[in-house]
This record gives sequence, C-alpha cells and structure tokens, in this order.
Amino acid sequence: MTVHPFIAAEKQGGHNVKKVCALLKVSRAAFYARRTAVPGPRAVRDAELSEKIAEVHTSSRGTYGAPRIHAALQEEGAACGRRRVARLMRAAGLSGQHRRRRHLTTVPDPRAISSSGTSSPTPPG
Repeated sequence: MTVHPFIAAEKQGGHNVKKVCALLKVSRAAFYARRTAVPGPRAVRDAELSEKIAEVHTSSRGTYGAPRIHAALQEEGAACGRRRVARLMRAAGLSGQHRRRRHLTTVPDPRAISSSGTSSPTPPG
C-alpha cells in the first residue's frame, strides 16, 4: 500500500511533510519524486489498451467479456494477455453479460402417471 496520497493529504492540511515522512519511514525525496514523475511504459500501454477495450466493449453492446475482448484485440494486432485484459476491465468497471438461465415454468407432479408408460399399473384388489 502506498503512503504517498496520505502524505499529500497531510501536506494539504498544513502539516509538516518532513515529520509525516519520518513517521511513515518514507524519504522526502521519494515523495516529491513520485509526485513529479511521468508514468512508466506499462502504465502508458495500460491506458492505451483500456481505450481499445472500452471501444470493443461498447461495440459489442456490453456483452463481451475478457476472453472475447482478448480475441478481438488479437485480431487487431494488439499484443496482450487475457488476464491483463481482465484486470483492465475490472479497473474500468466493465463486465460481460451472461446468458440468462432458462426458467422452469411448470413443476411436474411426482405422483402423476407419466405418459411414457414407465409406471407400473396398480394391482387389482
């Protein structure tokens, strides 16, 4: 878990950054370097993939899940794994639609005589 958002909130509250960093055992240099740092190549690629995933998801009317979106991205030539697609979909709040279950409208009576004739006739008497 990163403590940098907490330190930034404390700084906004007017507290001393040096004391907060010492309390949380984080160097001030690391805190300020992270604030001004540019995103890494993985974060940039994730942002690009997230846009493509959102496009494919909307073009499928929200029905495609991670496996189908992964297949569609592979056809477009985007090199990524299915689990990465699933992770980015979760982060974006996207999910595929499941087929509806078939609802049983009639509950058969177990005491009824079946039409196939498998039940034995009652003995006379």
